[in-house]
Amino acid sequence: MISWKRTIECGLVDEKLLGKEVTLNGWVARRRDHGGLIFIDLRDRTGLMQIVFNPDFNKDVHAQAHSLRSEFVLSVTGKVVNRAKETVNEKMPTGKWEIQVEKLTILNESKTLPFPLDESEVIEEELRLRYRYLDLRKFSMQQRLAMRSMVTFAMREFFLTKGFFEIETPILTKNTPEGAREFLVPSRINQGSFYALPQSPQIYKQLLMAGGMERYFQVARCFRDEDLRADRQPEFTQLDVEMSFVEQDDVRAVIEQMFVHVFKKVFNIDITLPFPTLTYDQAFGVYGSDKPDLRYGMIIHEVSHLFAGTELSFLKAVLDKGGKVGAIRVEDKEFTRSELDGWVNKAQELGSKGLLYVRWSKDGILESPVAKFLPADFFEQASKQFKDLKKTDTLFFIAGPYKAAWETLGRFRCAMAESLKMINPHIINLCWIVDFPLFEYDEETKSFNSMHHPFTTPQEGWQTLKPEEMKAQAYDIVCNGMELGGGSIRIHNREKQAKIFELLGLTKEETDDKFGFLLEALEYGFPPHGGIALGIDRMLMILTGSSSIREVIAFPKNQRGYDPMMQAPTPADPKNLKECGIAIVKKDKK
Repeated sequence: MISWKRTIECGLVDEKLLGKEVTLNGWVARRRDHGGLIFIDLRDRTGLMQIVFNPDFNKDVHAQAHSLRSEFVLSVTGKVVNRAKETVNEKMPTGKWEIQVEKLTILNESKTLPFPLDESEVIEEELRLRYRYLDLRKFSMQQRLAMRSMVTFAMREFFLTKGFFEIETPILTKNTPEGAREFLVPSRINQGSFYALPQSPQIYKQLLMAGGMERYFQVARCFRDEDLRADRQPEFTQLDVEMSFVEQDDVRAVIEQMFVHVFKKVFNIDITLPFPTLTYDQAFGVYGSDKPDLRYGMIIHEVSHLFAGTELSFLKAVLDKGGKVGAIRVEDKEFTRSELDGWVNKAQELGSKGLLYVRWSKDGILESPVAKFLPADFFEQASKQFKDLKKTDTLFFIAGPYKAAWETLGRFRCAMAESLKMINPHIINLCWIVDFPLFEYDEETKSFNSMHHPFTTPQEGWQTLKPEEMKAQAYDIVCNGMELGGGSIRIHNREKQAKIFELLGLTKEETDDKFGFLLEALEYGFPPHGGIALGIDRMLMILTGSSSIREVIAFPKNQRGYDPMMQAPTPADPKNLKECGIAIVKKDKK
């Protein structure tokens, strides 16, 4: 018979249990030996509970407690009593009570940990990932994963009550050119052939619509062999949604309602609908990004006209080539000269060839490295562009080809806002970006790529436009300057889909080889349909205020795509390679 089975979790002990015997299981979080008494904070995932070993109460158990050390796994049985008034810990939910231990079972011992679990300690991430199972014992990690569990449960709850089917799609699938590089999996049975791990369930969910499922969702595992960063992992999780007989407003409305449900259910927060909507052109023109952070202002102004006829050679050269000048205003901030020089260097780091600034002294005199090239009434001219411009404001200018200059201004805007502490981390700002270009041109390959994916329906009138002019029936949802997800209305007509493949430079043979099954399905009564995919890891990263999605994934890879704990990836056994008909070709050393 199990004698150590707990009757309640550590963090759930309360005054209702006073005078009653309980059994707790957990880890030694902290040990304090006060001579005759030994105090231990026992920890499980619900919290801490102070337990006391008193020689006057039980000498044998007290003697046994001398051997206890940090992270030993214990089972204790004892009576719940009030703490002495002067020892009450108001900061701890269970801080008014303690357990007088009558029985102790050491379930397991622990070596000295490679790093402390104290939340105040800053531990190198590589070490944390090497011992992730220890890192997960921290309350902060457990709270993040608990929130992840609650959020995904609330998502499932919402969609199931709205008539959606949760349907799993294959992990081993076909290699198709959808944008990102895919992971390949060799087939032993079919030597020389490979599966691919799915970038997303995109084609499968469209085929589910062909199968008459009408409303599908899935918390899906996805894989992309891409360069990594703070918000990207080689394997990640997304909420995948597809619906038949809809237009984009229908899809967006369902997602907004889902957010309302999740935020109310998990955080008891009411969200105002609808979310703000900006076109791609508006977002890029005002924020220099298609994923703008709307928590602060400092928007970009196009001010090329302020420099018409300028004698500044580099500005004149930019404007003569059709480039533009953009500006950002920082209000009521008195920069030092060294700070301004620092921002000039920062702009270069962010991709600009140069940064100009204009400010006014306390006497109202214009100050700028190019002051002598500016007209005497520059403030009056600029006031027409910048509403309520004050001489306590500073203007920053970047010039260049429109796309490059505005992208740099967008990054500069974010860096400035972070430096000036303008970003409120407690605000969650959601918005939609719509009317994306259908294609984007790749200067390197001299060809067009799909901005979203090749199954996106173009907007009306696309047949008469050049590829660079075509717009997509696509929509992204953005939160605090980060793309949470994207979706579109899909093509459900074979001729239109074949034409899009052709515009992407695919030959008929390539189209048939890669997408023949889809083109065939489009000939069998394929319904109009659309959907969206949301990055759950990114969403949790924002909701928990984490700096990386690795903080909301139980077992992530590091920035090199390597798992320090499992030490993966590893070389394959030559026998396994031979079974799959694979030979390793070493790269030539240069």
